[in-house]
Amino acid sequence: MTTTFDAGSLVSARGREWVVLPESEPDFLVLRPLGGSDTDRTAVLPELETVEPASFPYPTPEEAGDAASAGLLRTALRAGFHSTAGPLRSLASLAVEPRPYQLVPLLMALRQEVTRLLIADDVGIGKTVEAGMIAAELLAQGEARGVAVLCSPALAEQWQRELHEKMGIEAELVLPSTVTRLERGLLTTESLFGKYPNVVVSTDFVKSQRRRDEFVRSCPDLVIVDEAHTCVTDDGQGNTGTTQRYELVRGLAADSSRHLVLATATPHSGKEERFRNLIGLLDPELAELDLESPENRERLARYFVQRRRGDIRRFLDEETPFPSDRQSREEPYSLTGEYRALFDRVLDYAREVVHDSGSGNVRQRVRYWSALALLRALASSPRAAAATLRTRARNADANTPDEADALGRTAVLDVAHEDAGLEAADITPGADDTDESDDPHRRRLLDMARTAEKLQGPERDSKLAAVLSTVRSLLAEGYTPIVFCRFIDTAEYVAEYLAPLLPAKTDVRCVTGTLPPEEREARVERLAHGEHRPVLIATDCLSEGVNLQEVFDAVVHYDLAWNPTRHEQREGRVDRFGQRRDVVRAVTLYGSDNGVDGVVLDVLIRKHERIRKALGVSVPVPDGTDQVVEALLEGVLLRRGDPEQLTLEGIAEDSRAGLNQRWDSAVEQERQSPTKYAQRTIRPEEVSRELAEIRAGLGDRGEVRRLVWRSLRELDSSVTDTADGFTATTGPLPVGLRENLSRGRREPLVFHEDVPIPPGDAHLDRTDPNVAAIARYVLDSALDPLLAADKRPASRCGVQRTRAVAKRTTMLLTRFRFHLTLPGRDGPRPLVAEDAQVLAFRGRPDEPEWLTEQEVSELLAAEPSGNIPPDQAREFLRRSLDGLPGLEPTLDEKADELAARLRESHLRVREAAGRRVRRQVTVTAHKPADVLGVYVYLPDTSGGAQ
Repeated sequence: MTTTFDAGSLVSARGREWVVLPESEPDFLVLRPLGGSDTDRTAVLPELETVEPASFPYPTPEEAGDAASAGLLRTALRAGFHSTAGPLRSLASLAVEPRPYQLVPLLMALRQEVTRLLIADDVGIGKTVEAGMIAAELLAQGEARGVAVLCSPALAEQWQRELHEKMGIEAELVLPSTVTRLERGLLTTESLFGKYPNVVVSTDFVKSQRRRDEFVRSCPDLVIVDEAHTCVTDDGQGNTGTTQRYELVRGLAADSSRHLVLATATPHSGKEERFRNLIGLLDPELAELDLESPENRERLARYFVQRRRGDIRRFLDEETPFPSDRQSREEPYSLTGEYRALFDRVLDYAREVVHDSGSGNVRQRVRYWSALALLRALASSPRAAAATLRTRARNADANTPDEADALGRTAVLDVAHEDAGLEAADITPGADDTDESDDPHRRRLLDMARTAEKLQGPERDSKLAAVLSTVRSLLAEGYTPIVFCRFIDTAEYVAEYLAPLLPAKTDVRCVTGTLPPEEREARVERLAHGEHRPVLIATDCLSEGVNLQEVFDAVVHYDLAWNPTRHEQREGRVDRFGQRRDVVRAVTLYGSDNGVDGVVLDVLIRKHERIRKALGVSVPVPDGTDQVVEALLEGVLLRRGDPEQLTLEGIAEDSRAGLNQRWDSAVEQERQSPTKYAQRTIRPEEVSRELAEIRAGLGDRGEVRRLVWRSLRELDSSVTDTADGFTATTGPLPVGLRENLSRGRREPLVFHEDVPIPPGDAHLDRTDPNVAAIARYVLDSALDPLLAADKRPASRCGVQRTRAVAKRTTMLLTRFRFHLTLPGRDGPRPLVAEDAQVLAFRGRPDEPEWLTEQEVSELLAAEPSGNIPPDQAREFLRRSLDGLPGLEPTLDEKADELAARLRESHLRVREAAGRRVRRQVTVTAHKPADVLGVYVYLPDTSGGAQ
């Protein structure tokens, strides 16, 4: 006869104890180790394997140790939890400790029947973590069955890695390069998005109508849209790519049962229609509201959270270390005589071909963009100029003027077009528009290419000399710079010449779009862990997606971007949370006499920087900036005279007025947004209450520090205090623990209390893999009676004398197991969870006087004041252990009390938005509780114990 086991009950199988999970059937048990995660679960067939009811054994006097082990073992137990009982189900299994302010979007999401949220926090605050936490929680609670992240191809691998490493969510990449492999095993009627529950998808890959319809029909019921501002248009007007993205996301949002999280640092672009279309994705009625009305803004606030760094730099009891300042400066340089002469030749050639109207409209537009490509490449570097002069233009085979313009803009300008991305943004453009080897234009181009090739090196290229001086200066000041270039040829050129000219023990590396994304990150990682001072030369393939703040703290713009947003993206790689420097540097090189840099710098870059400093936040460049850049450069090409005198006032009146109006509108939106769209639905005290419960269940940083410090000392490690933590040698540690510490760690291992953490070091919080390994070892070793005492940092029982008590006091470390039923998308969902509690009583077990929670906390901090002979200690323990069975009724009452309190916590989080879930939330305590530790405290009196 098969024994039936309830969910949450304890069983013995395969030589260890397991918890029975709700998915179990009488003939098919799904089990998880006590305190383990879902990745540790296994299945057992009772007919084939022996499965018996088990009860957790009490400790024995022979396991006695220091009574201070109580605190150590409790912290190890809580730090190792992967299935806590609190209302935020996923937090125990995350590999990241969220900042308190990052709980706000999560609480907002849980207060909605269907999650619809726009996260518009400032750059570098952590929108990826915030959106990922929402996904992890909805999946853990059964509110969502799967998640799809829509993002640019450049960010897809970063999203996949963040979901895996921090949230424990395994997601497939759906990109043009992976779709063939993913579709290979599909059944005839099976959809790619139906087979894989968690996916990270290139937005541009699924925006076409063929892919869009399939995705909307069968994608997961939770969708996260990254950079959501790129997926909305002005009443359907925009380029083809933006319109297709808008239709895609609007189709997803049309399903009112689908969870939708939109993430963007730039919700406003100065156009009211676009912002309304964005919030209309959350609820169509929001797009029609009068947002001047406080009542309507209050309604919007339930869906919209937007914070700047100043809002959350100090939130509740924690300070988030952002750089306090970004020091920016400009470094001008003048062309050498030889370079000036080539520039004049190229400019004369460019003006000549642009004015040539006898070659037809298509060829004229091709040559116009070829001329701009020439000027841009020549302003970048002689090597990029030579490559451009020798390379055929991408739009040379265009069939219409519009096609020639579209291809030309993609190759030359720094604007987001539907088929352009950072993956191809650093390719050097071409200028040759003919296939004829004897064409006069081609002969002139080749002659100028040969001249450009002779100008390489700091003697003839003053720009290269300028960056050499700048990088040397930054290194001398202790900074670690990354130099951003526009083109692959320029980046390789700069790296080649800088490497031998910088101080000894400087390691110069180059990363461009020629490398696949994983190799880019690997190269940066190797540079970070190298023996020498790193200097990174990169193109804009690194201006998004790869976080560089842990290694680099200065940015040098070798080439001006023709869009200030790209400049902000570059600087945002180092000016963000996790940067160890209080002040970061940004240096912009520009040619004072090349006819191009001064125009772009004055009209776009400087104005963008003035706005950022005035508001404390970057305002996105308005739509239509590419037309303004074109107008400026047309002035360079089409006008005779001094190009250095060209300013915004010199271009067409409508372009000038349009740009200023759009930019001023965007600035005003950003100026109003902190008060007009402030987050009002979650008050700080509510976050504080949830944070207190989380820490009560999982332990705070002070406890974690004591756990790690003492455990390592007990295991013979040499521990030395530092300014913000300590160092510990790992050589003396037991092999089983040492092998589970992080690979690539430094020796001795450095533990820090504050973030950011240098590569190879550890952070004193429960999510750090080194801390988790130590906590697991402490718990497992304490529960292993066969392990030698000197290999167990914590013991399950102990006795000590202390002045903290006036009467014999016994402390119990207990683990409670609960069977929860929570509302899920497919109906009520059963779950099993655990909680650790420390209880204590005065006097004998048969007449206990129970301590309050405050008294228990004070007891945990009690210091020993005297020794107890081993025989006497074992006798005191034996009396306490013999009395444990009589305490079971009280522990059962405590379990029921905790279950009731836990249910109220779940209801509190869910009912704020009027969710009717009271009948669907049930919490039942599984009895008896597990007594992991028994610790006796004796008063320090000459009369002995009472």
